[in-house]
Parts: sequence; C-alpha cells; structure tokens
Amino acid sequence: MFTGSAVAIVTPFKDGQVDMESFEKLLDFQLRSKTQGIVVLGTTGEASTLSGQEREAIIRKAMEKVQGKVPVIVGAGSNDYEKAVSYSKQAKELGADGLLLVTPYYNKATQEGLKAYYGGIANQVDLPIILYNVPSRTNVNIEPETVEDLSKISNIVGIKEAGGDMGQVLEIKRRVSEDFKIYSGNDDQILPISASGGNGVISVVANIIPNQVQELCEAVENQDLKTAIKIQTEMLPLVQQVFAEVNPIPIKAAISLLGMGKNELRLPLTPMSEGAKENLIREMKNYGLVLEEDGIKGKV
Repeated sequence: MFTGSAVAIVTPFKDGQVDMESFEKLLDFQLRSKTQGIVVLGTTGEASTLSGQEREAIIRKAMEKVQGKVPVIVGAGSNDYEKAVSYSKQAKELGADGLLLVTPYYNKATQEGLKAYYGGIANQVDLPIILYNVPSRTNVNIEPETVEDLSKISNIVGIKEAGGDMGQVLEIKRRVSEDFKIYSGNDDQILPISASGGNGVISVVANIIPNQVQELCEAVENQDLKTAIKIQTEMLPLVQQVFAEVNPIPIKAAISLLGMGKNELRLPLTPMSEGAKENLIREMKNYGLVLEEDGIKGKV
C-alpha cells in the first residue's frame, strides 16, 4: 500500500452533478504535491450519496489521471454485505490498487459478524484491504482481538483507525505483525499514531495542505520528533476548523475558498454555517493559505 499521507479526496459537485473538471484539478494538485496515495469514494467523497454510474466514473477518472504514480484506494464499504462485495469487485475491475472498507453501519454487527463480513469480501476480491474503524459514525468498534484475527488473512493489510483511542491503537500494534499497516484516521492524531508504530494517515486536511501532511509523516519516520511536533501543532488550529462541522462540510468550504471547486454538497449535508466559515477563513489565512478572494489561488 503506502507509507505517509494519502488524501481522502472530496467529490466536487456542480449543479447537482459530479464536477469532473474540478475533480481532475484536485487530482492534479495532489499529484503535484507529496501525497502518497489517493482515496476516492470515502466519507469525505460523499460516497453514500453517489449512484453506481457516478462511482464508476469517479474511479475511472482517478485511474486515468493517476496512472500508477501513487496507489488509488477505493472506498467500497456498506452495511449491505452483497453491495460491499459488488463495490469491491467493481473497483477491482476498474484497476484500483486497494480497498478501504468501513465497518457496517446501522446494523451494529457483532465482532463475529465483522469477521464474517471482512473475511467474506477478502475471499471474493483479490485486492489489498484496509479496514476502516470509525465508531463515531458507525456505532461499531473493531476490537483489537478482531483486528488481530483479520490481519491473518493475507489480503487484509492494514487499518484506518479513527476511534480516537490511543490505548486501542497500541493494543492493535502489540497484536499484529510488523507488516500490517496502521493509519491515523484523524488529522489531529497523525503524530501520536505514527510515533506509536503507525504508518501515516488517510487525511482530510491533505485536500488543502498535502505537502505539510506528508512532511509531518516523513519527520516521524525519520525520528525527527521536534519537527513533527512543530508541524502537527502548527496545523492543529486549521485541523480543528476543518472538523468544526461534520466532514466533509468544512473541507468543501475550504476547497471553494481556494478556488478548487464549488461549495456544493448533497443532502442531508448542507453548506457550512457562516460563523463556522468565518473561523475557517481565519485559520486558513493564519496558516498561510491565500484565498481566491485575495486574488491568488491557494499555495501548494
């Protein structure tokens, strides 16, 4: 898979349709930067509101633009097992390098159910799989013992851990082999997870500051904790505003402020409130990003 920063890229919309022109620009921006992977059709990509045809078009465009420069990982999880298998097979057929599979939401599977779900998909689709644990959204936690069992399946190669529990991250690290990847799913925990034996991040804020997120990952990998702490703490106020409202509402606003796409979402998501947007603008400027309204596109 990858080590370092992979961007959980947004899906831009224009007048209710997927804005492929802006999507290409976003991909080009990431490829010009230090991003080590592109994750499409994740939470940030509003995958749950996309049609099957839109999913296919997005994967095809990503594969066409990226051309093997970095891995393209496709979000293919669902609370419907058969749908998750279908999404995973579609990603495989279209040339994806890997899958990101969120825990089944709403159904509230048991740990045995999670093993059956992930094991079944892994058995049917020969692609590297990253588990995605985000209990705040799914109300289900993949317990460390379950991660350990699933890590023994050859094509389950890592986990995106967004539970916010460092104790759990360390327990997972204790239980899995050295080659099993652990990625931060929270941009405010890149440093602690990476310094605890993790392998980087699947990042939302990397949509707008990809170089800095990768530089943070590299600093940890090089055991330069002084630099890593500096980068993580400097980006923290921006990260806090990027998550001031539910993802991807703020990051869509940030992208529009940098002139890289419309501030358009699909219901039930709605644009960022004006007060929160003002705070976001303040921290973007404090961080050194130059907004389109100031006459210059956002700096790389």
